Amino acid sequence: MEIRIGIINTGRELNFETSTSPDDVRAQVTAALEQNAAQVSFTDVKGNSYIVPTANLAFIELGTEESRRVGFVA
Repeated sequence: MEIRIGIINTGRELNFETSTSPDDVRAQVTAALEQNAAQVSFTDVKGNSYIVPTANLAFIELGTEESRRVGFVA
């Protein structure tokens, strides 16, 4: 699943793919915001970790878990 995170006062977005389900990511972000946590962390499919301050979150877009098609469609 692809995650796109917008950060306040930053012209670029953070994009990465993760093997975590959309429901788990949504629950993790919701819990961090409700508990006033200083940051929320994510791990991508390559094992890289991303720590994002919750105070600077503009948006989080969760993609679908649909696999990408390979080849040409007639």
